[in-house]
Amino acid sequence: MQSAVSGKYFEELEPGKVFHHAITRTVTETDNLLFSALTYNSQPLHLDDEFCKNTIYGKRLVNSIFTLGLVVGVGVGDLTLGTTLGNLGFDQITFPKPVFIGDTLRAETEITDRRESKKNPDRGIVHFATRGFNQRDEMVVEVHRVGLMMKRPTES
Repeated sequence: MQSAVSGKYFEELEPGKVFHHAITRTVTETDNLLFSALTYNSQPLHLDDEFCKNTIYGKRLVNSIFTLGLVVGVGVGDLTLGTTLGNLGFDQITFPKPVFIGDTLRAETEITDRRESKKNPDRGIVHFATRGFNQRDEMVVEVHRVGLMMKRPTES
């Protein structure tokens, strides 16, 4: 039995194309606490209200790696579900604005480049730029990544 494929094949990921992901997510205290605990990140900026009262923001920040994972994750169904062979790298990760508990995030991904694999004719390499925005349309994260993508299967 073949699994469902909702991701795009290499041929469908044309440079310049932008995908606006439908999934949005309000970040909760549980998200931040659980993610920080699961990753052993004991940074008080994510966990300690009293500590944060004396920081430049005056309140807790959401763990930035959670933010990164969320904005990449919401695009999986649109872009790579069943069509990727894996990530080859993440680069140029920036967090221009902080994320706070209660912020609602949305994401978009732009295809910035692609090329066929030199070794394997059934796959290609695609460059993605994913940007996450809060409810005020402020960019809170941008990441460039490279994925190894399957080409559309040929009929035999």
